[in-house]
Amino acid sequence: MTNNKRTIQKYMEGFRETDREKIQSCLTDDVEWEIPGLFHSRGRAAFNNHIVDPGFAGNPIISVTRMTEENDVVIAEGTVLATREDGTSLPLAFCDVFELENGKIRRLTSYLMETGKPASCSGV
Repeated sequence: MTNNKRTIQKYMEGFRETDREKIQSCLTDDVEWEIPGLFHSRGRAAFNNHIVDPGFAGNPIISVTRMTEENDVVIAEGTVLATREDGTSLPLAFCDVFELENGKIRRLTSYLMETGKPASCSGV
């Protein structure tokens, strides 16, 4: 496994555990995160504000089904089962495009789609 893929694996683990320190250790200081149509953030503090958005409980079940890398770009695909504060869950499919610099995430574009039914997330 390459260094870039290890960074993404650690980042995903951080989200599964809602471990902000672990997630932040994977980011450049000027990191950008965009979910088209929802938000575009710049910098670690802004990124931190979206780790658990309002209405959600944290510790999502994330299953990565494929990671592909070329140069300093890693694409991760999979499913997420996010729990809301009211106990309901939101099943999503995702495709995250990570641009890395010196082994850290410099830019992330997350494409999310609600699947309408809980996916079998194995936590890979």
